Amino acid sequence: MRKIFGTGETVLDIIFKNGQPQAAKPGGAMLNSLASLGRAGLPVYFISEYADDNVGSHIDSFLHSNGVDTSHVHHYSDGKTKLALAFLDERNDATYTFYEDYPANRLDTDMPEASRNDIVLFGSIYAITAEIRGKFTGFISQACNSGSIVIYDPNFRSAHRHELDRLKPLIIENMSMASLVRGSDEDFENIFGASTPDEAWDAIRPYCKCLVYTASAEGVYVRTEAFRGKFPVKEITPVSTIGAGDNFNAGMMAAMFINNTDVDRLSLMDGNQWRDIISAGVDFATEVCMSYENYVSREFAERSRYNTRESKPEI
Repeated sequence: MRKIFGTGETVLDIIFKNGQPQAAKPGGAMLNSLASLGRAGLPVYFISEYADDNVGSHIDSFLHSNGVDTSHVHHYSDGKTKLALAFLDERNDATYTFYEDYPANRLDTDMPEASRNDIVLFGSIYAITAEIRGKFTGFISQACNSGSIVIYDPNFRSAHRHELDRLKPLIIENMSMASLVRGSDEDFENIFGASTPDEAWDAIRPYCKCLVYTASAEGVYVRTEAFRGKFPVKEITPVSTIGAGDNFNAGMMAAMFINNTDVDRLSLMDGNQWRDIISAGVDFATEVCMSYENYVSREFAERSRYNTRESKPEI
């Protein structure tokens, strides 16, 4: 059976609004995606690291209770699980302050082997972190060479623009290993100075033949050698946008899994095939924006047509 892997950092998100704490949730971009997919009963495996402290134990229990396999997580004792303080503005978009205490030996875990048409998600600053990059890229390269569908979300924010000269070659290397790059308009503006989906496509096209470009309320754009299109998003008043992009990724992966999307067909798909994948991403992202949760609700997951536990009516 196909598997879904996600590799990225683990944090505890502590969410503030108007200077007051509102919630504390296990977080990290790939964790958020996998928790949503685990709730829908999909076979998900997390590759990450967190401490054997109270925070790490809480996160570990949360993942297990949501169907996420953690056998490839490094549980370290020399350090603390990372904390992320998220401060929501008037639009409920977040800015972050991080607190971390990692051990000298990072990501000390046995890496899995991905197979053809498994789905692998990676990205964010974790994917360009020097301390774990050798082991990290070894896994991504193996997945790429084995014919997995490898999805890269750069999630590159303005706080890191001062490091762009050093980090951009690593971002491009990641794109070169990906079957699909999914990024926001902010990502491509920060990395390439691209202000439109076509400019972003021109920038990544030499490295990856499939782009999904999300532009908040403006819509979602797809660019491949075979298809160019735009898809709408839903008009909502969000409670929090922290997990929106992560759950857009989760929805896309759920649709690819259920539809048996083949890696060799990915860049050749037509508008109807892309519509199903993008609409799933929009559904997941919309759902997660309606609460302080970083993942879709259990109720949404249980009634989703992507729930693999049993046949359910479509949402």
